[in-house]
Amino acid sequence: MAATRFRRKRSGVVALTVHPDEALVLAGLLQQLADLVAPEESADADPLAALVDIGTTTEAPDDPVLARLFPDAYADDPEAAGEFRRYTENSLRERKHAGALRALATLEGPGKERDLVDDDVQAWLGALNDLRLALGTRIDVQEDWPTQFHGLAEDDPTRSLFLLYDWLSWLQETLVRCLR
Repeated sequence: MAATRFRRKRSGVVALTVHPDEALVLAGLLQQLADLVAPEESADADPLAALVDIGTTTEAPDDPVLARLFPDAYADDPEAAGEFRRYTENSLRERKHAGALRALATLEGPGKERDLVDDDVQAWLGALNDLRLALGTRIDVQEDWPTQFHGLAEDDPTRSLFLLYDWLSWLQETLVRCLR
């Protein structure tokens, strides 16, 4: 059985093959991502804000991963950053959530090559990027992350997360190469 990969067919279509074991890992990660970025339901939501699909939150998230996935638009102007967040975060969350779920849906039937339509490819591009950002934030990946990895003790549980980060990076690279 071939490992998980993206490839461009002669017809120009991007195809995805997913090893069954790797499909389980990807499915778990994509579901966690979808749950993490899902638009927040607020019991005390402003009815007008809900009607026009804007948020009421103007503060950056406390969770470092969410802060990385939904950064402030204006680093030196907290008021402008808050207003921007209020008007954009809900739609960004909806887009990221939908992308993660769409990528997850392409994992059905592991072991078989599946042709992806453009929306599937875009969903995978976004989801892989978000997964790498989330994982990289959690394990504090630095620019010289291979050096970080090699500096870890053999029994350090973080080693497996660095290997996962590397694998996600490789998957993202195979997809990007298909689009050249």
